[in-house]
Amino acid sequence: MNILIAIIAIAAIVLLITGGVVPTLNFLLWVGLVLLAIAVIVFLVRYLGGKRAV
Repeated sequence: MNILIAIIAIAAIVLLITGGVVPTLNFLLWVGLVLLAIAVIVFLVRYLGGKRAV
């Protein structure tokens, strides 16, 4: 699951940079922001939720 979060975060950063450099692809900025927000929310849920032994 941590690998998935890392991939989402890296994709978000790449899209944010690409969206900032290429003004015609401005929608990538919003996609990057949404992916970054999802990655942060998932990280916080996992971090605050703790690890529960089953």
